[in-house]
Amino acid sequence: MMIAVISFAAIFALLALGVRLGVALGAVGFIGLITIIGPSAAGSMLAQTAFDTANSYTLAVLPLFLFMANLIARAGIASALYDASNAVLGRVRGGLAMATVAGCAGFGTVCGSSLATAATMGSVAMPEMKRFGYDSGLAAGSVAAGGTLGILIPPSIVLVIYGTITEQSIGDLFLAGFLPGILGAVLYVIAIMIAVRLYPQLAPSTEGMDLPSPLSALLGVWPVIVLFGVVIGGIYFGIFSATEAAGIGAAGALLLGVLRGKLSLDEILKAALDAAIMTAVLLFVLIGALLFSNVMIFSGFSAMLSGLVQSIGVTPILIIIAIVAVYLVLGCMFDSLAMMLLTVPLFAPLVADLGYDLVWFGIVVVVAIEFGMVSPPIGMNLFIIRSLNPDIALPTIYRGIIPFLLADFVRLALLISIPAISLFLPYTMK
Repeated sequence: MMIAVISFAAIFALLALGVRLGVALGAVGFIGLITIIGPSAAGSMLAQTAFDTANSYTLAVLPLFLFMANLIARAGIASALYDASNAVLGRVRGGLAMATVAGCAGFGTVCGSSLATAATMGSVAMPEMKRFGYDSGLAAGSVAAGGTLGILIPPSIVLVIYGTITEQSIGDLFLAGFLPGILGAVLYVIAIMIAVRLYPQLAPSTEGMDLPSPLSALLGVWPVIVLFGVVIGGIYFGIFSATEAAGIGAAGALLLGVLRGKLSLDEILKAALDAAIMTAVLLFVLIGALLFSNVMIFSGFSAMLSGLVQSIGVTPILIIIAIVAVYLVLGCMFDSLAMMLLTVPLFAPLVADLGYDLVWFGIVVVVAIEFGMVSPPIGMNLFIIRSLNPDIALPTIYRGIIPFLLADFVRLALLISIPAISLFLPYTMK
Protein backbone atom coordinates (compact mmCIF):
# COMPACT_ATOMS: atom_id res chain seq x y z
CA MET A 1 0.00 0.00 0.00
CA MET A 2 2.81 2.39 0.87
CA ILE A 3 4.51 1.74 -2.48
CA ALA A 4 1.30 2.66 -4.32
CA VAL A 5 0.84 5.86 -2.32
CA ILE A 6 4.49 6.86 -2.81
CA SER A 7 4.17 6.13 -6.55
CA PHE A 8 1.22 8.50 -6.89
CA ALA A 9 3.04 11.21 -4.93
CA ALA A 10 6.18 10.74 -7.03
CA ILE A 11 4.28 11.13 -10.31
CA PHE A 12 2.55 14.31 -9.15
CA ALA A 13 5.89 15.70 -7.97
CA LEU A 14 7.61 14.89 -11.27
CA LEU A 15 4.79 16.44 -13.30
CA ALA A 16 4.96 19.56 -11.12
CA LEU A 17 8.68 19.76 -11.89
CA GLY A 18 7.95 19.68 -15.61
CA VAL A 19 8.98 16.08 -16.34
CA ARG A 20 7.25 14.61 -19.40
CA LEU A 21 4.22 12.45 -18.68
CA GLY A 22 5.60 9.31 -20.34
CA VAL A 23 8.94 9.61 -18.54
CA ALA A 24 7.24 10.16 -15.16
CA LEU A 25 4.87 7.20 -15.57
CA GLY A 26 7.56 4.89 -16.91
CA ALA A 27 10.20 5.76 -14.32
CA VAL A 28 7.86 5.53 -11.34
CA GLY A 29 6.23 2.36 -12.70
CA PHE A 30 9.55 0.61 -13.32
CA ILE A 31 11.01 1.56 -9.93
CA GLY A 32 7.78 0.46 -8.25
CA LEU A 33 7.92 -2.90 -10.00
CA ILE A 34 11.56 -3.37 -8.97
CA THR A 35 10.53 -2.79 -5.36
CA ILE A 36 7.61 -5.23 -5.54
CA ILE A 37 8.78 -8.09 -7.80
CA GLY A 38 12.55 -7.54 -8.08
CA PRO A 39 14.89 -6.18 -10.79
CA SER A 40 14.94 -9.25 -13.03
CA ALA A 41 11.16 -9.67 -13.22
CA ALA A 42 10.66 -5.92 -13.56
CA GLY A 43 13.12 -5.78 -16.46
CA SER A 44 11.37 -8.66 -18.21
CA MET A 45 7.99 -6.97 -17.72
CA LEU A 46 9.34 -3.68 -19.12
CA ALA A 47 10.67 -5.42 -22.22
CA GLN A 48 7.51 -7.48 -22.75
CA THR A 49 5.21 -4.48 -22.23
CA ALA A 50 7.17 -2.33 -24.66
CA PHE A 51 7.24 -5.08 -27.31
CA ASP A 52 3.55 -6.01 -26.97
CA THR A 53 2.44 -2.37 -27.09
CA ALA A 54 4.51 -1.43 -30.13
CA ASN A 55 3.56 -4.68 -31.87
CA SER A 56 -0.18 -4.49 -31.09
CA TYR A 57 -2.49 -4.96 -34.06
CA THR A 58 -5.26 -3.11 -32.23
CA LEU A 59 -3.07 -0.05 -31.69
CA ALA A 60 -2.44 0.19 -35.44
CA VAL A 61 -5.50 2.47 -35.37
CA LEU A 62 -3.32 5.20 -33.82
CA PRO A 63 -0.98 5.96 -36.75
CA LEU A 64 -3.71 5.34 -39.30
CA PHE A 65 -6.28 7.67 -37.75
CA LEU A 66 -3.59 10.27 -37.01
CA PHE A 67 -2.51 10.09 -40.65
CA MET A 68 -6.13 10.51 -41.73
CA ALA A 69 -6.56 13.54 -39.45
CA ASN A 70 -3.38 15.18 -40.75
CA LEU A 71 -4.42 14.64 -44.37
CA ILE A 72 -7.89 16.09 -43.75
CA ALA A 73 -6.43 19.12 -41.97
CA ARG A 74 -3.92 19.80 -44.77
CA ALA A 75 -6.61 19.37 -47.43
CA GLY A 76 -8.56 22.37 -46.09
CA ILE A 77 -11.59 20.33 -45.07
CA ALA A 78 -12.06 22.33 -41.86
CA SER A 79 -12.96 25.47 -43.79
CA ALA A 80 -15.45 23.57 -45.95
CA LEU A 81 -17.12 22.04 -42.89
CA TYR A 82 -17.39 25.45 -41.24
CA ASP A 83 -18.83 27.02 -44.41
CA ALA A 84 -21.44 24.27 -44.68
CA SER A 85 -22.44 24.62 -41.04
CA ASN A 86 -22.64 28.39 -41.40
CA ALA A 87 -24.84 28.11 -44.46
CA VAL A 88 -27.32 26.00 -42.49
CA LEU A 89 -27.22 27.79 -39.11
CA GLY A 90 -25.94 31.28 -39.91
CA ARG A 91 -29.36 32.77 -40.56
CA VAL A 92 -30.34 32.94 -36.89
CA ARG A 93 -28.89 35.15 -34.15
CA GLY A 94 -25.79 33.44 -32.82
CA GLY A 95 -25.66 31.30 -35.95
CA LEU A 96 -21.92 31.71 -36.50
CA ALA A 97 -21.22 30.40 -32.99
CA MET A 98 -23.63 27.50 -33.60
CA ALA A 99 -21.94 26.82 -36.92
CA THR A 100 -18.60 26.73 -35.12
CA VAL A 101 -19.88 23.99 -32.78
CA ALA A 102 -21.31 22.06 -35.73
CA GLY A 103 -18.07 22.48 -37.67
CA CYS A 104 -16.08 21.24 -34.69
CA ALA A 105 -18.34 18.18 -34.46
CA GLY A 106 -17.83 17.52 -38.17
CA PHE A 107 -14.07 17.95 -37.96
CA GLY A 108 -14.02 15.73 -34.87
CA THR A 109 -15.32 12.86 -37.01
CA VAL A 110 -12.02 12.79 -38.88
CA CYS A 111 -9.62 14.22 -36.30
CA GLY A 112 -9.70 12.47 -32.91
CA SER A 113 -7.96 15.24 -30.98
CA SER A 114 -9.54 17.99 -28.91
CA LEU A 115 -6.58 20.36 -29.09
CA ALA A 116 -6.22 19.90 -32.85
CA THR A 117 -9.94 20.50 -33.38
CA ALA A 118 -9.90 23.66 -31.25
CA ALA A 119 -6.77 25.00 -32.93
CA THR A 120 -7.91 24.23 -36.48
CA MET A 121 -11.49 25.45 -36.14
CA GLY A 122 -10.35 28.42 -34.06
CA SER A 123 -8.15 29.65 -36.89
CA VAL A 124 -11.11 29.36 -39.27
CA ALA A 125 -14.05 30.56 -37.15
CA MET A 126 -12.63 33.21 -34.82
CA PRO A 127 -11.77 35.75 -37.57
CA GLU A 128 -15.28 35.39 -39.03
CA MET A 129 -17.01 35.94 -35.69
CA LYS A 130 -14.79 38.94 -34.96
CA ARG A 131 -15.60 40.38 -38.39
CA PHE A 132 -19.33 40.21 -37.75
CA GLY A 133 -19.08 41.72 -34.27
CA TYR A 134 -19.64 38.70 -32.02
CA ASP A 135 -18.82 39.02 -28.34
CA SER A 136 -15.25 37.80 -27.83
CA GLY A 137 -16.23 35.62 -24.87
CA LEU A 138 -19.01 33.82 -26.75
CA ALA A 139 -16.78 33.33 -29.79
CA ALA A 140 -13.92 31.91 -27.74
CA GLY A 141 -16.25 29.73 -25.66
CA SER A 142 -17.89 28.19 -28.72
CA VAL A 143 -14.53 27.23 -30.23
CA ALA A 144 -13.10 25.90 -26.96
CA ALA A 145 -16.22 23.88 -26.11
CA GLY A 146 -16.73 22.66 -29.67
CA GLY A 147 -13.13 21.51 -29.77
CA THR A 148 -13.74 19.05 -26.93
CA LEU A 149 -16.01 17.05 -29.26
CA GLY A 150 -12.87 15.92 -31.07
CA ILE A 151 -11.96 13.42 -28.35
CA LEU A 152 -15.44 11.87 -28.13
CA ILE A 153 -16.92 11.69 -31.61
CA PRO A 154 -15.13 8.75 -33.28
CA PRO A 155 -12.40 8.23 -34.21
CA SER A 156 -11.02 9.27 -30.82
CA ILE A 157 -7.39 8.87 -29.80
CA VAL A 158 -8.33 9.08 -26.11
CA LEU A 159 -10.85 6.23 -26.49
CA VAL A 160 -8.15 4.11 -28.14
CA ILE A 161 -5.89 4.69 -25.12
CA TYR A 162 -8.74 3.92 -22.71
CA GLY A 163 -9.63 0.74 -24.58
CA THR A 164 -6.01 -0.43 -24.45
CA ILE A 165 -5.70 0.14 -20.70
CA THR A 166 -9.05 -1.48 -19.84
CA GLU A 167 -8.93 -4.17 -22.58
CA GLN A 168 -12.25 -3.03 -24.08
CA SER A 169 -13.22 -3.21 -27.76
CA ILE A 170 -12.12 -0.11 -29.67
CA GLY A 171 -15.06 -0.55 -32.05
CA ASP A 172 -17.53 -0.65 -29.15
CA LEU A 173 -16.01 2.50 -27.66
CA PHE A 174 -16.17 4.35 -30.98
CA LEU A 175 -19.85 3.51 -31.40
CA ALA A 176 -20.57 4.36 -27.76
CA GLY A 177 -19.09 7.83 -28.22
CA PHE A 178 -21.19 8.77 -31.24
CA LEU A 179 -24.58 9.60 -29.64
CA PRO A 180 -23.05 11.37 -26.58
CA GLY A 181 -20.95 13.44 -28.98
CA ILE A 182 -24.02 14.48 -30.97
CA LEU A 183 -25.85 15.17 -27.69
CA GLY A 184 -22.98 17.44 -26.62
CA ALA A 185 -23.14 19.41 -29.89
CA VAL A 186 -26.92 19.82 -29.57
CA LEU A 187 -26.65 21.01 -25.96
CA TYR A 188 -23.93 23.49 -26.92
CA VAL A 189 -26.18 24.92 -29.66
CA ILE A 190 -29.05 25.19 -27.16
CA ALA A 191 -26.71 26.97 -24.73
CA ILE A 192 -25.84 29.51 -27.44
CA MET A 193 -29.51 30.03 -28.27
CA ILE A 194 -30.36 30.71 -24.62
CA ALA A 195 -27.35 32.99 -24.13
CA VAL A 196 -28.11 35.22 -27.13
CA ARG A 197 -31.79 35.26 -26.21
CA LEU A 198 -31.00 36.52 -22.70
CA TYR A 199 -28.18 38.82 -23.84
CA PRO A 200 -28.80 39.91 -27.46
CA GLN A 201 -25.62 42.02 -27.44
CA LEU A 202 -23.55 38.84 -27.53
CA ALA A 203 -24.36 38.27 -31.21
CA PRO A 204 -25.35 40.69 -34.00
CA SER A 205 -28.56 40.59 -35.99
CA THR A 206 -28.43 38.36 -39.06
CA GLU A 207 -30.03 40.93 -41.34
CA GLY A 208 -27.95 41.67 -44.41
CA MET A 209 -25.72 38.64 -44.09
CA ASP A 210 -24.91 37.12 -47.47
CA LEU A 211 -24.82 33.35 -47.05
CA PRO A 212 -24.64 30.57 -49.64
CA SER A 213 -27.54 28.17 -49.99
CA PRO A 214 -27.37 25.24 -47.54
CA LEU A 215 -27.64 22.71 -50.36
CA SER A 216 -24.68 24.03 -52.31
CA ALA A 217 -22.56 24.28 -49.15
CA LEU A 218 -23.40 20.73 -48.09
CA LEU A 219 -22.50 19.45 -51.55
CA GLY A 220 -18.98 20.70 -50.88
CA VAL A 221 -18.50 18.38 -47.88
CA TRP A 222 -20.40 15.29 -48.98
CA PRO A 223 -17.18 13.27 -49.50
CA VAL A 224 -16.27 13.80 -45.82
CA ILE A 225 -19.76 12.71 -44.77
CA VAL A 226 -19.45 9.60 -46.93
CA LEU A 227 -15.99 8.83 -45.53
CA PHE A 228 -17.24 9.05 -41.94
CA GLY A 229 -20.30 6.95 -42.82
CA VAL A 230 -18.13 4.25 -44.36
CA VAL A 231 -15.73 4.13 -41.39
CA ILE A 232 -18.33 4.08 -38.60
CA GLY A 233 -21.01 2.26 -40.59
CA GLY A 234 -18.56 -0.50 -41.46
CA ILE A 235 -17.75 -1.01 -37.77
CA TYR A 236 -21.44 -0.92 -36.77
CA PHE A 237 -22.58 -3.46 -39.37
CA GLY A 238 -19.63 -5.75 -38.68
CA ILE A 239 -18.12 -5.37 -42.15
CA PHE A 240 -14.65 -4.66 -40.77
CA SER A 241 -12.85 -4.10 -37.49
CA ALA A 242 -11.80 -0.76 -36.02
CA THR A 243 -8.23 -1.32 -37.22
CA GLU A 244 -9.40 -2.09 -40.76
CA ALA A 245 -11.69 0.96 -40.58
CA ALA A 246 -8.67 3.11 -39.73
CA GLY A 247 -6.87 1.87 -42.85
CA ILE A 248 -9.90 2.56 -45.02
CA GLY A 249 -10.28 6.01 -43.46
CA ALA A 250 -6.64 6.92 -44.10
CA ALA A 251 -6.83 5.70 -47.71
CA GLY A 252 -10.10 7.60 -48.22
CA ALA A 253 -8.66 10.81 -46.77
CA LEU A 254 -5.61 10.49 -49.03
CA LEU A 255 -7.80 9.98 -52.11
CA LEU A 256 -10.09 12.86 -51.10
CA GLY A 257 -7.19 15.27 -50.59
CA VAL A 258 -5.57 14.34 -53.92
CA LEU A 259 -8.86 14.68 -55.84
CA ARG A 260 -9.42 18.12 -54.29
CA GLY A 261 -5.99 19.15 -55.55
CA LYS A 262 -4.94 20.21 -52.05
CA LEU A 263 -2.28 17.57 -51.32
CA SER A 264 1.12 17.54 -52.94
CA LEU A 265 3.62 14.75 -52.39
CA ASP A 266 5.46 16.98 -49.93
CA GLU A 267 2.28 17.59 -47.93
CA ILE A 268 1.53 13.87 -47.82
CA LEU A 269 5.03 13.07 -46.56
CA LYS A 270 4.74 15.78 -43.88
CA ALA A 271 1.38 14.37 -42.79
CA ALA A 272 2.92 10.88 -42.53
CA LEU A 273 5.89 12.19 -40.53
CA ASP A 274 3.65 14.09 -38.12
CA ALA A 275 1.52 10.98 -37.61
CA ALA A 276 4.62 8.85 -36.98
CA ILE A 277 6.01 11.28 -34.41
CA MET A 278 2.71 11.57 -32.55
CA THR A 279 2.30 7.77 -32.60
CA ALA A 280 5.76 7.30 -31.07
CA VAL A 281 4.93 9.82 -28.34
CA LEU A 282 1.60 8.15 -27.54
CA LEU A 283 3.11 4.66 -27.46
CA PHE A 284 5.90 5.84 -25.15
CA VAL A 285 3.32 7.35 -22.78
CA LEU A 286 1.11 4.25 -23.00
CA ILE A 287 4.01 1.92 -22.11
CA GLY A 288 4.68 4.02 -19.03
CA ALA A 289 0.99 3.97 -18.11
CA LEU A 290 0.82 0.18 -18.39
CA LEU A 291 3.87 -0.19 -16.11
CA PHE A 292 2.23 2.14 -13.59
CA SER A 293 -1.00 0.14 -13.88
CA ASN A 294 0.90 -3.04 -12.98
CA VAL A 295 2.23 -1.32 -9.86
CA MET A 296 -1.38 -0.66 -8.78
CA ILE A 297 -2.27 -4.31 -9.42
CA PHE A 298 0.78 -5.97 -7.83
CA SER A 299 0.72 -3.69 -4.80
CA GLY A 300 -2.89 -4.68 -4.13
CA PHE A 301 -3.97 -1.05 -4.10
CA SER A 302 -6.80 -1.52 -6.63
CA ALA A 303 -8.17 -4.55 -4.76
CA MET A 304 -7.87 -2.73 -1.45
CA LEU A 305 -9.79 0.28 -2.81
CA SER A 306 -12.53 -1.94 -4.18
CA GLY A 307 -12.84 -3.83 -0.91
CA LEU A 308 -12.91 -0.59 1.07
CA VAL A 309 -15.71 0.86 -1.04
CA GLN A 310 -17.79 -2.32 -0.77
CA SER A 311 -17.28 -2.52 2.98
CA ILE A 312 -18.55 1.03 3.42
CA GLY A 313 -21.82 0.06 1.76
CA VAL A 314 -22.23 3.27 -0.26
CA THR A 315 -24.71 3.17 -3.15
CA PRO A 316 -22.78 2.39 -6.39
CA ILE A 317 -24.17 5.44 -8.20
CA LEU A 318 -22.73 7.67 -5.47
CA ILE A 319 -19.32 6.12 -6.11
CA ILE A 320 -19.64 6.96 -9.82
CA ILE A 321 -20.62 10.54 -8.97
CA ALA A 322 -17.64 10.81 -6.62
CA ILE A 323 -15.29 9.54 -9.37
CA VAL A 324 -16.72 12.08 -11.82
CA ALA A 325 -16.19 14.81 -9.22
CA VAL A 326 -12.52 13.77 -8.98
CA TYR A 327 -12.17 14.19 -12.76
CA LEU A 328 -13.80 17.60 -12.66
CA VAL A 329 -11.31 18.74 -10.02
CA LEU A 330 -8.29 17.19 -11.77
CA GLY A 331 -9.37 18.83 -15.01
CA CYS A 332 -8.44 22.20 -13.56
CA MET A 333 -4.82 21.02 -13.16
CA PHE A 334 -3.97 18.30 -15.73
CA ASP A 335 -4.48 17.69 -19.41
CA SER A 336 -6.80 14.97 -20.70
CA LEU A 337 -4.21 12.26 -21.35
CA ALA A 338 -2.55 12.73 -17.96
CA MET A 339 -5.91 12.48 -16.17
CA MET A 340 -6.85 9.28 -17.96
CA LEU A 341 -3.50 7.53 -17.56
CA LEU A 342 -3.23 8.40 -13.87
CA THR A 343 -6.76 7.47 -12.85
CA VAL A 344 -8.19 4.79 -15.12
CA PRO A 345 -5.87 2.02 -13.80
CA LEU A 346 -7.18 2.90 -10.35
CA PHE A 347 -10.88 3.43 -11.04
CA ALA A 348 -11.65 0.89 -13.79
CA PRO A 349 -11.30 -2.25 -11.59
CA LEU A 350 -13.46 -0.60 -8.94
CA VAL A 351 -16.17 0.29 -11.46
CA ALA A 352 -16.10 -3.24 -12.91
CA ASP A 353 -16.47 -4.73 -9.40
CA LEU A 354 -19.51 -2.50 -8.86
CA GLY A 355 -21.13 -4.14 -11.90
CA TYR A 356 -20.94 -1.25 -14.36
CA ASP A 357 -20.12 -1.59 -18.04
CA LEU A 358 -16.58 -0.35 -18.71
CA VAL A 359 -17.56 0.87 -22.19
CA TRP A 360 -20.19 3.14 -20.60
CA PHE A 361 -17.68 4.23 -17.96
CA GLY A 362 -15.18 5.13 -20.68
CA ILE A 363 -17.66 7.54 -22.24
CA VAL A 364 -18.45 9.09 -18.85
CA VAL A 365 -14.72 9.51 -18.21
CA VAL A 366 -14.12 11.17 -21.58
CA VAL A 367 -17.04 13.59 -21.09
CA ALA A 368 -15.71 14.45 -17.63
CA ILE A 369 -12.27 14.99 -19.19
CA GLU A 370 -13.88 17.22 -21.83
CA PHE A 371 -15.31 19.29 -18.99
CA GLY A 372 -11.84 19.60 -17.51
CA MET A 373 -10.36 20.79 -20.81
CA VAL A 374 -12.57 23.90 -20.72
CA SER A 375 -12.64 24.44 -16.95
CA PRO A 376 -10.85 27.54 -15.62
CA PRO A 377 -8.19 28.22 -14.65
CA ILE A 378 -6.06 25.73 -16.62
CA GLY A 379 -8.39 24.22 -19.23
CA MET A 380 -6.09 23.31 -22.12
CA ASN A 381 -8.55 24.36 -24.84
CA LEU A 382 -8.91 27.78 -23.24
CA PHE A 383 -5.18 28.37 -23.55
CA ILE A 384 -5.21 27.18 -27.17
CA ILE A 385 -7.79 29.87 -27.96
CA ARG A 386 -5.80 32.41 -25.95
CA SER A 387 -2.61 31.63 -27.87
CA LEU A 388 -4.45 32.05 -31.20
CA ASN A 389 -6.10 35.28 -30.04
CA PRO A 390 -3.73 37.16 -27.70
CA ASP A 391 -6.00 40.22 -27.89
CA ILE A 392 -8.69 38.39 -25.89
CA ALA A 393 -8.13 38.47 -22.12
CA LEU A 394 -8.38 35.21 -20.18
CA PRO A 395 -11.21 36.54 -17.92
CA THR A 396 -13.23 37.17 -21.09
CA ILE A 397 -12.66 33.59 -22.23
CA TYR A 398 -13.58 32.29 -18.77
CA ARG A 399 -16.84 34.25 -18.91
CA GLY A 400 -17.63 32.95 -22.38
CA ILE A 401 -17.23 29.30 -21.43
CA ILE A 402 -19.84 29.38 -18.62
CA PRO A 403 -22.91 28.48 -20.78
CA PHE A 404 -21.03 25.51 -22.21
CA LEU A 405 -19.97 24.27 -18.77
CA LEU A 406 -23.63 24.27 -17.74
CA ALA A 407 -24.47 22.28 -20.89
CA ASP A 408 -21.77 19.75 -19.98
CA PHE A 409 -23.25 19.36 -16.49
CA VAL A 410 -26.58 18.46 -18.10
CA ARG A 411 -24.89 15.99 -20.47
CA LEU A 412 -22.98 14.28 -17.66
CA ALA A 413 -26.18 13.92 -15.64
CA LEU A 414 -27.99 12.39 -18.63
CA LEU A 415 -25.18 9.95 -19.44
CA ILE A 416 -24.91 8.77 -15.82
CA SER A 417 -28.66 8.38 -15.34
CA ILE A 418 -29.40 6.91 -18.80
CA PRO A 419 -26.57 4.53 -19.80
CA ALA A 420 -28.51 3.52 -22.94
CA ILE A 421 -27.42 6.79 -24.58
CA SER A 422 -23.89 5.38 -24.70
CA LEU A 423 -24.63 1.67 -24.99
CA PHE A 424 -27.44 1.57 -27.57
CA LEU A 425 -25.19 1.46 -30.64
CA PRO A 426 -22.63 -1.03 -29.22
CA TYR A 427 -25.43 -3.36 -28.04
CA THR A 428 -27.12 -3.33 -31.45
CA MET A 429 -23.86 -3.65 -33.43
CA LYS A 430 -23.77 -6.59 -35.83
